[in-house]
Amino acid sequence: MSFTSPNESPRWFKSSHSGGNATECVEAAHLCEGTAIRDSKATDGRSLLFQPRSWTSFVSALQDGHLR
Repeated sequence: MSFTSPNESPRWFKSSHSGGNATECVEAAHLCEGTAIRDSKATDGRSLLFQPRSWTSFVSALQDGHLR
């Protein structure tokens, strides 16, 4: 996992779990202060920033099937 330094623009990537159609795309960027996610159709819109511990908990909950 590569983190963007404070002086760099975020390096957004599409989630490997995004749907195959154009209506379910999520992008993420690993930043120094945490992980940001955004809707790939609204790249100029807002993003959510997860602190490292929160991101780990979120991903674990997804992997365990607790969030659908």
